[in-house]
Amino acid sequence: MAKPFIGVATSRTDIIPGHIHMARLERFIERGIAAAGGVPFFFGIPGICDGIAMGHTGMKYSLASRELIADMIECIMKAHQFDGLVCLTNCDKITPGMLMASGRLNVPTVVVTAGPMMSGNLRGRRLSLVKDTFEAVGRFKKGDISQEELSALEMCACPGAGACQGLYTANSMACVTEALGMSVPGCATALAVSAKKDRIAQESGERIVNLVRRNILPRTICRKEAFSNAIKVDMALGGSTNTVLHVIAIAKEFGIDISAEMFDEISKKTPHISNILPGGEHFMEDLDSAGGIPAIMKRMKNQLDDIMTCSSKTISQIANEAQILDENVIRDYKNAYHKEGGIAVLKGNLAPEGAVVKQTAVSDAMLKFNGKARVFDSEESCMQAIMAGKIAKGDCVVIRYEGPMGGPGMREMLSPTAAIVGMGLADDVALITDGRFSGGTQGPCIGHISPEAQAGGIIAIVKDGDEISIDIPGRKLELKVSDDEIRSRLAKWKAPAPKENEGYLARYAKVVSSAAEGAVLRS
Repeated sequence: MAKPFIGVATSRTDIIPGHIHMARLERFIERGIAAAGGVPFFFGIPGICDGIAMGHTGMKYSLASRELIADMIECIMKAHQFDGLVCLTNCDKITPGMLMASGRLNVPTVVVTAGPMMSGNLRGRRLSLVKDTFEAVGRFKKGDISQEELSALEMCACPGAGACQGLYTANSMACVTEALGMSVPGCATALAVSAKKDRIAQESGERIVNLVRRNILPRTICRKEAFSNAIKVDMALGGSTNTVLHVIAIAKEFGIDISAEMFDEISKKTPHISNILPGGEHFMEDLDSAGGIPAIMKRMKNQLDDIMTCSSKTISQIANEAQILDENVIRDYKNAYHKEGGIAVLKGNLAPEGAVVKQTAVSDAMLKFNGKARVFDSEESCMQAIMAGKIAKGDCVVIRYEGPMGGPGMREMLSPTAAIVGMGLADDVALITDGRFSGGTQGPCIGHISPEAQAGGIIAIVKDGDEISIDIPGRKLELKVSDDEIRSRLAKWKAPAPKENEGYLARYAKVVSSAAEGAVLRS
């Protein structure tokens, strides 16, 4: 009874490829806690696989589950009065949900992200689950690949346990977590199947007991400077647009105000130095071999605030001890892949509160684009049009009523964006939405448009044929319609009936905030 009682929130499940190996990691966390003199108590946290939920109504539950995860951890930790917390997580909404709980509870916490998947392989070509399967649907529809190759890609692109192999949302959030100081050095990129990951899991178990005894709290580590560091690392890597939503939401639980504009300001000053899938050619395993997040910190040392981390090492200590083992995977600033970081925040009459694009995954030819609106009131209707060949060069696809309130749940749009890329239209078609995009999205795809359509945002009154102007370098997103016409259309607009009238999603839609506020639940 005199020993520290440590709650271990584990999201182990048979459903999610990024989580199926967690039983092994639980044992190493348990060893570490016991070896350091603590007593571990495991409790389960559910998870949703975005790859499986993608493209149908199941995706409405993914972002919405983030709030449930934070609430469940709060309930168990408060009810049983554990002294410390280890969060075993990996995939998209589970990691931010657990970080939100750590900020709310403010008991000593260490986060263990369970690691990226190895690349797949087909006839000597490395494969990524997201890029090489979702885009293959469009390529098959276009006739570029056979049914046999499509089936082979399905079988070979996902060779085992771990999060999707590129810098999609899961791995982006793992990198953000390590940069925040909430994971031990090397955790974000250590492969799921590696002995290195086992050692990190055991070290994390040992670290949490040390943090409890020294009373090192999450809010001691995650000050505003830590969030600034995490955003800088994220911009240098070119992470998922979803990090904007999640970091804003996590910071709120720590009592810190972070805005999308802060991402944009940092992005303008932070060169993009590591080009990981989907925008680049490297895999997470390459980043790990090149030195991982510690090596990124070494490259960025002069730009990062020197704060304490859960490892009891400061950022400068971690950076000084790191080695950069591949100068192409982690480039210096003079040889950066792009002068600016991964994300840009656009504003204009279509998005007065902002919209987000992964600019490092957009070709130079599409950084500025004028197109004719093709409007859809759901992802499904848009996908039908794409697969029927009804989207043409010069179109600006508009998917609305998919925001946090209108969706509800702010679905990711990987299926339509990947189909557009697979059909060879990435440099000819733009897509904008009040929903979200997967970290796997590439091309001029602009999401998080706020206010959303359900709340009466301008996106609600766009009509087929309207001209839409996108200027990513200029940070502009404009509907080329007169102010008088906009006012006239808004006066006639009425909010459609809610899509969900019972269950969790109906309750969620009534209290969720805008994407610009992190899509958190209003109290």
